[in-house]
Amino acid sequence: MADKKAAGNRKAGPLLDIRNLRIEATAYPPGEPPQNIVIVHDVSLTLEKGKVLGLIGESGAGKSTIGLSSMGYGRGGVRITGGEVILNGRDILKGGKQGLRKLRGHEVCYVAQSAAAAFNPAHRLMDQVVEATLLHGRATRAEAEKRAIKLFKALSLPDPEHIGERFPHQVSGGQLQRVMTAMALCSEPDLIVFDEPTTALDVTTQIDVLAAIKVAIRETGVAALYITHDLAVVAQVSDEIMVLRHGRLVEWGGTRQIIKEPRQEYTNALVSVHEINHEEKKPGRTPFLSVQNVTAAYGGGHIKVLKNISVDIFPGQTLAVVGESGSGKSTLARAVTGLLPPQEGSVTFDGRPLANRLADRPKEDLRQLQMIYQMADVAMNPRQTVGSIIGRPLEFYFGLRGRERDARVAELLDKIEMGKGFADRYPAELSGGQKQRVCIARSLAAKPKLIICDEVTSALDPLVAHGILQLLLELQKEEQVAYLFITHDLATVKAIADSIAVMYRGEVVRYGPKSEVLTPPFDAYTDLLLSSVPEMEIGWLEKAIKGRRMESAGN
Repeated sequence: MADKKAAGNRKAGPLLDIRNLRIEATAYPPGEPPQNIVIVHDVSLTLEKGKVLGLIGESGAGKSTIGLSSMGYGRGGVRITGGEVILNGRDILKGGKQGLRKLRGHEVCYVAQSAAAAFNPAHRLMDQVVEATLLHGRATRAEAEKRAIKLFKALSLPDPEHIGERFPHQVSGGQLQRVMTAMALCSEPDLIVFDEPTTALDVTTQIDVLAAIKVAIRETGVAALYITHDLAVVAQVSDEIMVLRHGRLVEWGGTRQIIKEPRQEYTNALVSVHEINHEEKKPGRTPFLSVQNVTAAYGGGHIKVLKNISVDIFPGQTLAVVGESGSGKSTLARAVTGLLPPQEGSVTFDGRPLANRLADRPKEDLRQLQMIYQMADVAMNPRQTVGSIIGRPLEFYFGLRGRERDARVAELLDKIEMGKGFADRYPAELSGGQKQRVCIARSLAAKPKLIICDEVTSALDPLVAHGILQLLLELQKEEQVAYLFITHDLATVKAIADSIAVMYRGEVVRYGPKSEVLTPPFDAYTDLLLSSVPEMEIGWLEKAIKGRRMESAGN
């Protein structure tokens, strides 16, 4: 523990003091010479020991870039070109590569958004959790493992004495995220950078991980930068919140002040972004898509993932399918699209049966049933322009060429509120929200009757997601297109759905019009889902956890 004592004897002051931080990157515009661009503009912040500072803002705001600067690290080729990063009284940017190697994994640790990508699948969890602790000589193997087991208990992991013997694929996503937090805490750092640690998790898992992180921070006394785009989440764990936009500081204050009395217009927009007034439409007489008693399986038919599913979608309406990871939401979409042929049951489309396998479906069925994916980045060819991406279905389904095709592309770009000026741009030149809008335009180009939206807003910031949802509702009104909307976000469901199917372990446990599904009394699982949606209220997390404990005790 000599290092800890040395740290304690350093000059008094904040643990982390970032002064006038300036960070640049090199852009490579098509057909133009490389250009240096500033992505963080003279940002300053301080963080005391044992405190949590939330960094919030939309994509490109500089949150992760600033967080990683506390480790002296620039991701993706970005460069720290100005300012100071003072940790424990010394400027870490002047310590050289050797100094940074000693710092990382010791004084400051990092918890990434995707735990699955952060673990080596070939090594057991315990070996990876204690690795940095041993590398920096912070403890013996026996001491490190004892410390890890104590952290597993604090993070409410199952079987804490033995979970370290498992491999990463043998635990759930939420459990792996908590193991990653234990890995960061094991070397007893002074500072942890949490980079969207719950964004990829469903709400029921997110609340457990949030509670575990908060307990671990309190019990270890570690300071933390908590990076997220979700104000409701950061309000549960932070002492102060810093709002960022386009690499600049917008507002910085105590959590209560930011949530209750935001001073800046942009902060106020973040706080009040959630409400979309969408009146539930009554179902028609004849469903457009009817899924009847569908059962589907993986592994040669041995692992049933859908069990006797029956749902209907009516013209111009939205069926939201909601549930935690592994509930069967996306698998239902695969069955409807023919990517996973049902073992039993049938899918009827516009009054006629759909072929079970995608390869057996005629071109007209492919046209009328389109899909928008969660990750717009991987759904588009980076070497094609926006005009080519949207124009492809126009050529394939309608044979449009030349000026006729270009005119329709321009019309579709107007529909998604981007304009024809974007036709010559490449995906890399677009924001996350713009990319998703292009994917929407591509699906609309086929003039479909049904669009399957698979988590289309879950990777987007609240303001951008809000705009996408409003756009989808407007397009639905204009085009009378139906949506099968797959999500784990209850706020999105409330905003866009006409009817809801709640799925759990491959079965529909609650189904009907939105007004009925969201009205008590609830079944146990639907009640758990609804009570797990974070609210922008200080102390909400503690109330939610207390409610769960009381319910468990009652059962």
